[in-house]
Amino acid sequence: MAEDLPADDLDDARAALASTLEATAAILPWLAKPHTPRFDPKLNTRWIEACGQLDAVWSNRHTEGAAAIRPAIFTLYGIALETLDADLLLLGEALAGAADHCENELPSSRLTAALSATIESLHDAEGLEHKAVAERARHFAQRLEASCRPASDNERSAVLDRIFVGEAREHLSLMHEALARLPLDAYALKTEAVELAGKAELLELFGIMQQARTLAGLMDEPIAEVDGEQSRLRIESELVQLAAALAAVNG
Repeated sequence: MAEDLPADDLDDARAALASTLEATAAILPWLAKPHTPRFDPKLNTRWIEACGQLDAVWSNRHTEGAAAIRPAIFTLYGIALETLDADLLLLGEALAGAADHCENELPSSRLTAALSATIESLHDAEGLEHKAVAERARHFAQRLEASCRPASDNERSAVLDRIFVGEAREHLSLMHEALARLPLDAYALKTEAVELAGKAELLELFGIMQQARTLAGLMDEPIAEVDGEQSRLRIESELVQLAAALAAVNG
């Protein structure tokens, strides 16, 4: 191909590409440079294993009892102390405080929701090296601390409601995306609806919980029926009603 170009055109093309080639050559060493871990790999491995163990005992608390939760939390807290990281120490202290709170009395639905969200977030394959680990640690530490503070029987937690609404809107967005696919993604719709129902139940938002469960139930029909025009309109209507219910929270 190059042989077919006039010499002047070929020289012009080479000149135009020169700066691009130089820039590419300059960044190649950076691309090849291995990522330097923030934490000792062995420490991170222990963190990942401890998070996995905590997730397992928390998930099985209804069938195997809650006795193993406190030791699992304090194992993770010990590793957080070893990191010497302020955000991770804050999270470890918040988890330990939540464990102490649960020892003295039955955890409230707010604290249960906060612990569930925290433990789910911690169960991550990258562990301490996740790029958002500091932001996550601060966020969940604040949420756990807020959940442990006493509130009057007639007063909802505005902080937890705002967190729930933010998470619920993400679920709604994903459900809209699943509905827009051809054919619609029934599995994604049901998964998001079930997760939303679970979070609503923990905060005793039973109306939203029931709406989400109704939506999840629609996905149990054969895909040919679920993907039909009438079914799509019904799903869209349920999503609109869920959005309205969420707007009423903290309203």
